Amino acid sequence: LAGEWLTATANTNMFTYEIAPVFTVMETILLKKMCEIIGWGETEADGIFSPGGSISNLYGILVARYKQYPEIRTKGMRALPCIVLFVSEQGHYSVKKAAAILGIGTDNVIEVKCDERGKMIPAELEKNVLQAKRKGQTPFCVTATAGSTVFGAFDPLHNIADICEMHKLWMHVDAAWGGGLLLSRDHSYKLSGIERANSVTWNPHKLMGVPLQCSAILIREKGLLGACNQMGAGYLFQPDKLYNVDFDTGDKAIQCGRHVDIFKLWLMWKARVGICHLFSYPMYLDIQYNKFHFLFGCLFSNYSFERDQELQKIAPKIKAQMIEEGTAMISYQPCGDKVNFFRMVFSNPATRQRDVDYLIDEIQRLGKDL
Repeated sequence: LAGEWLTATANTNMFTYEIAPVFTVMETILLKKMCEIIGWGETEADGIFSPGGSISNLYGILVARYKQYPEIRTKGMRALPCIVLFVSEQGHYSVKKAAAILGIGTDNVIEVKCDERGKMIPAELEKNVLQAKRKGQTPFCVTATAGSTVFGAFDPLHNIADICEMHKLWMHVDAAWGGGLLLSRDHSYKLSGIERANSVTWNPHKLMGVPLQCSAILIREKGLLGACNQMGAGYLFQPDKLYNVDFDTGDKAIQCGRHVDIFKLWLMWKARVGICHLFSYPMYLDIQYNKFHFLFGCLFSNYSFERDQELQKIAPKIKAQMIEEGTAMISYQPCGDKVNFFRMVFSNPATRQRDVDYLIDEIQRLGKDL
C-alpha cells in the first residue's frame, strides 16, 4: 500500500527513462528476475508490465502472430492465411477476447478438451492441430493455462511444449493465477515446463497479493516486443539521447501513457511476503466439512464444492442473502453437468482458518430454511 500511495503522489509515467528513471530501472531489474525464475536465465528475454492479465494475454498472442507474420504490421490481416490458435476449454475468456480484438476472430479459437480435473489433454491438442491443417487452416499459437479460473488446474506444459515444437507453434502460458507458485519450493513443480514457453503472463496482483494492478507479459526472445509495437514517435523516443535509450521502454507497449505498477511489487519483493499457507485451506475444508462434496480435487487454492443436488438450486439465493445482510461474498457457477456449485478462491494472505469457518457457517445458516 505504501508503494501505491507513493506512486500516486509521484503521478509519473513509464514511457521514458527521463520521466521515470528510478521506476524504469526497477521494472527492468524485476522483469529480468522474473524471467530468470521462469528458467530463461541464459537468454536475453524481454517483458513489460501491463494493465492486467487479459492485456498480457493479448500481448502474448499479438507477438506470436508478429513472429510468424511480421507483415501484419503494414499489410493487415488480409495478407495472412486463415490462422487459428488453441486454448483449453477451461482457459480464460480473455484469449477469445484477444482474438476478437486482433481481428483473428473467435471462430478461429479452437477449444481443446480437458480431463475430469480441468487439464488440457495433449492427445486432443494434437488431434485438433492436425484437423485444422486438413481444413486448410494455419495453426500459429497454443495458449496453455497454469492455474485455471474454476478448477485451479495446471495444463501439462512439457507435453504441450513437445507438440508446439513438433508443429512449430508459439507456446504462450497464461500463468496469471498460478505464476506466483514459481516462488515456492514446495509447489513450483506444478509449472514444470514453463521454461519451454515463448511467452508467459504472470500477475503478481493475484496469488502474490500485490495491490491491483500488477501484471507482466514476459517474452523469451528479446526484441520481439519492441519490433511488434514500436512506432518511434519523434517527440518521445529520440535515438540520440544522452543515456542508453534501451531504458525507454514505452515503445514496447500498446499504450503511450503507462501507470507505474512496479514500485509496490518491488517493496513486497524486498519484504518477502508469504502466501503458501493459503494452500492448506482447501484441504482443511475437505476434511473439516465432509458434508460438502469437493468437486474437482485439490489442485490449487481454488475450492469448488456442493452439499447435495438441492444446494445447486439454492446457491444463488444463499449468495443473494449474504450480500443483502452484508456478511460475506462467495461465487457460484455452473460447469458441464454441475449446476451452480460454490467456488471459493483463496488469494488474500490475510485469510485465516476462522474466516473459512465463518463462511461455511453462513452457508449452512442461510441455507437451512431454504
